[in-house]
Amino acid sequence: MAGQAHTHTHTGGTPFLVSPETGHPVRSTGDGKQMAPEEAGDAGAAFVLESKGTWWHAGFHLTTAMVGPTVLTLPYALRGMGWALGLAALTAVAAVTFYTYYLMSRVLDHREAAGRRHIRFRELAADVLGSGWVFYLVVTVQTMINAGITIGSILIAGNCLQIMYSSLAPDGPLKLYHFIMIVAVVLALFSQMPSFHSLRYINLGSLFLSLGYTVLVSGACIRAGMLSNAPVKDYSLSPSKSERTFDVFLSVSILATVFGNGILPEIQATLAPPAAGKMVKALVMCYAVAFFTFYLSAISGYWAFGNAAQSNALQSLMPDEGPSLAPTWLLGLSVVLVLLQLLAIALVYSQVAYEIMEKRSADAAHGRFSRRNLVPRLALRTGYVAACALVAAALPFFGDIVGVVGAVGFIPLDFVLPVVMYNVALAPPRRSLVYVANVAIIVVFTCVGVIGAVASVRKLVLDAGKFKLFSDHVVD
Repeated sequence: MAGQAHTHTHTGGTPFLVSPETGHPVRSTGDGKQMAPEEAGDAGAAFVLESKGTWWHAGFHLTTAMVGPTVLTLPYALRGMGWALGLAALTAVAAVTFYTYYLMSRVLDHREAAGRRHIRFRELAADVLGSGWVFYLVVTVQTMINAGITIGSILIAGNCLQIMYSSLAPDGPLKLYHFIMIVAVVLALFSQMPSFHSLRYINLGSLFLSLGYTVLVSGACIRAGMLSNAPVKDYSLSPSKSERTFDVFLSVSILATVFGNGILPEIQATLAPPAAGKMVKALVMCYAVAFFTFYLSAISGYWAFGNAAQSNALQSLMPDEGPSLAPTWLLGLSVVLVLLQLLAIALVYSQVAYEIMEKRSADAAHGRFSRRNLVPRLALRTGYVAACALVAAALPFFGDIVGVVGAVGFIPLDFVLPVVMYNVALAPPRRSLVYVANVAIIVVFTCVGVIGAVASVRKLVLDAGKFKLFSDHVVD
């Protein structure tokens, strides 16, 4: 197989597994034998990415990684494309991402069957494609995505707290950065949960939270659209052809972010071996939740507000002028549910950073809760959360960044690389439907990513005048 000679060149050796019989970390040697943990020493894998989960646990992780408050941007994405193209694009992106995630899981299963179970995206890509630049490209893009989502989650969670506080004390002295500090303290406490697997029930709760606020906000949008003082429903697109083109690619970039994952290999790593076939069930669970929440949010929000849809459906329900278009209790409850899920999302996307840090700082020969490992974990994870919170407070510039992250992060990582790796690792016949479809996806989404990046950065530059360092408001 292409790339087999590079198994140990860029991956740093075969990763830890956790024995289902003993629960202790071991390492596969590729010939059916296993090495003791002290012979290996990859504490990041042993402690953070331990492999004990079931397919439904992986489904909880996947759902938290995908179905988050970004669903509330879907009416805004449809606003740039209109009804027909918008719903067609939403369906196409859903189908393509399910397909590419399935292919990535197949590649992971293929490598596991060959005796090399990869538990990190960067190592899988380097093994299959056999190039050092691929390893560093994946590290860079994945780090950008994970840090960006953590920063964004802290920022919006702080903004949710600020909204709740402002409703109780309109003239209160607290600023946005005070609430970001509160969120950071809570997140730092939860960050000490030792492994990805230990988040499984938190992520189950996250699944129900996403269902809860989607139903509440969508119901409020439908109600708002039926009010006598409802906004005029205008679904027309920009009269400028170039503006419409930029709007379409920006909207596709937003859809890529909404469906983005970026950590599927790390999620599959939480499965008890053998993992083959289990991720398909997890993906079906995740997409069942995504289908319900995404379509409900997109259709109800765009129907109610049309061209007036804001980048966050909650903002559409709370216009700057005039009364709120939804009951206060409903908006308050929705904000609370969003706030709680943002904490879970930040925890999930922080796992890659924690694994990288603990690969170097922890010692697998000592216990997970020994002083030798507990002290550096406490310091490094708290420091990471503090750094993300500082950026969130200093740069409260959120709205258009969603499109940028989708274009330059999620599209190459979740749309292009999985099909490239499948064509290389499993080598389907060049005239087969699978191979042709994969090449088409590579070409189309490479072009979409490039144009989407230009459109997203353009929009970001146009809105840069709204930016203010340590602003008391989130710039949308």
